[in-house]
Amino acid sequence: MLLIDNSAVREVLSMADCIDVQDSCFRRLATGQAIHRPRIDMYAPTGRDDDYYRWGTMEGVDAQLGVMAIRMKSDVISWPRDAESRWTEEKYCSAPGTYCGLIWLFSTRDGVPLAIIQDGYLQHFRVGGGAGLGVRYLARSDAKSVGIIGSGGMARTYLRAICNERPIKTVKVYSPNPVNRSHFAAEMADALKIEVRPVSSPKEAVANSAIVATCTDSMDPLLFGEWLEPGMHVTNLGPSEFDESVYERSEIVVRQGVGGLDLGETDRIQKLRGHSPIAYIAGSSEEMKRIPEPMKGPSMFTRNAPTLMEVMTGTHPGRTSRDEVSAYINVGNQGLQFAAVGDLVYRRAKESGLGRELPTEWFLQDIRD
Repeated sequence: MLLIDNSAVREVLSMADCIDVQDSCFRRLATGQAIHRPRIDMYAPTGRDDDYYRWGTMEGVDAQLGVMAIRMKSDVISWPRDAESRWTEEKYCSAPGTYCGLIWLFSTRDGVPLAIIQDGYLQHFRVGGGAGLGVRYLARSDAKSVGIIGSGGMARTYLRAICNERPIKTVKVYSPNPVNRSHFAAEMADALKIEVRPVSSPKEAVANSAIVATCTDSMDPLLFGEWLEPGMHVTNLGPSEFDESVYERSEIVVRQGVGGLDLGETDRIQKLRGHSPIAYIAGSSEEMKRIPEPMKGPSMFTRNAPTLMEVMTGTHPGRTSRDEVSAYINVGNQGLQFAAVGDLVYRRAKESGLGRELPTEWFLQDIRD
């Protein structure tokens, strides 16, 4: 049994491999050799009047790899507006700036626990890698320019993934904090050896970009259909970033995977509250009002669209002309992503002698459960 921290993950995980293992694993959905459960969240009041506790899990199994993964995260969530009325979802564990997320990896051959992996670095890479898969199968082959809205960790991995899939030459980045976007531009230009330029508005970041990525925690739309140009490929991070007009303008809309949202709702089990696909909610009726209500109209979790697996396996054509606008909803196969990338990290860590060995017998017992 290995305990693998973020520093070890960083040593063994490359973006190219992260994208490739997801590609292989997603294809096994078509043959029934892989399955997953999308994210489900559980909410409880904290005792304060401005936040909520949220527990989230997602699971995936790949029979060929012989692994099952569950990713678990424990957060205190709030939904503040800043001085300019920007509405975001914020989170922490213990104190602002610290977080708790873990991936448990198990063998499907004998049920034995294999690893506990800190999820921070792997989480950023698996999401960015998912966006890279969308670029691989839907973006124009000659795409050389990128517009990024957001300048945090996810924006960094999205750009790395996009550059892995297309010969990118120029990038424009916008975030509301001028210092953050300048730091992002300098860091990523040095890391990727391409031109990365900070800009002063999201619309400017989008203009003349072949690929556009929104990488934020915004609760409000940031990308609008009237900004889109022929041939663009757009992808998201959060469920609120695309205005409905983006989908109306796009000739191709593809979801990463199925949403798994067919359960019946009650006053305690609700779909699409905040950034949660499915939320199990504790608290009084007044406390529950803190959690944002669902957006009106179809969300990225419920939108009726073909999946990336259908494009990958040829049952849906995907892009058929250079001028089509493609929108890729980068969510759906989360649990399976953790199985695919978690297995890769576990095998590489063992080969490299990384991670801390824990006695497997600590996690076994002689009482039938």
